[in-house]
Amino acid sequence: MQIRHNMNEQLKFGVSTWLWQSPFTTESIALFPKIRAMGFDVVEIPVEYPDLIDVKTVNEALRINGLSPSICIVFGDDKDLTSDDVSLYQNCFEHAEKCFAIASALGVDFVAGPLYAAVGKARLASEEQKKIEWDRAVTNLRILSNIAKKHALDIALEPLNRFESDLINTADDVVRLLDEINEYNMKIILDGFHMTIEEQDIRKAIQTAGDKLIHVQVSENHRGIPGTGLTPWDEFAKGLADVNYSGAVVIESFTPEIPELAAAVNIWKKHANSQDEFAKKGLEFLKSTFQYTKI
Repeated sequence: MQIRHNMNEQLKFGVSTWLWQSPFTTESIALFPKIRAMGFDVVEIPVEYPDLIDVKTVNEALRINGLSPSICIVFGDDKDLTSDDVSLYQNCFEHAEKCFAIASALGVDFVAGPLYAAVGKARLASEEQKKIEWDRAVTNLRILSNIAKKHALDIALEPLNRFESDLINTADDVVRLLDEINEYNMKIILDGFHMTIEEQDIRKAIQTAGDKLIHVQVSENHRGIPGTGLTPWDEFAKGLADVNYSGAVVIESFTPEIPELAAAVNIWKKHANSQDEFAKKGLEFLKSTFQYTKI
């Protein structure tokens, strides 16, 4: 028997402001009208420099444009919960406190990102060193969890591909990490770009995340417009149905027009004639794709 499911009745579709610019500042609200006009429900705000964001102004712009926010953060080289340098832990906690305050003030209930270590920390470490850093991540993420609880927030941890992290690369990895942390507000975000590099079966990976999955990011396997690459979108959609996912699906890619951002994510060419075209075509594809048949 085949049952037709229309995910569009549940899902919200969003786009990250990283598609156009970095860092997000109060002035970035100028993007909101066109994001809404394109048909997005959610705007994802990457909080890189909290002091550049006036929450009251951003909140009002969200209200006027009928957009819901999601918040993501990452830790750079000076912030690493797995480092030998204890001072880097404190940098993480202080930065997270500011980001969590912004998230709470914007009315979201979780913050997403690969918060277990600095992005780009990827090398062949010994098994002994891996164990040391894993245990540090567990210990320090429990502290981060408690900071988030003060703001009534969940934390969604994101597996990254092997070129960006040597700690958490798959759904299996992040579930094992959450099991060891054992805090109720620690959840999962999955990103289709990283999954196409690391997972053997995208549908099974989503099943592995299960009801811990509270956020999804997408682009193509080459970081381009969804639907223009090798991502198994039918299996992706079926996996989301398997776990009754009803959160947001957010396009996350980056503009090569900002040298610092392009260098950070290794994007050296355009994937569309314009970033607006990227967003429009990506949304059209996602809305048409997340209607599927489940056996």
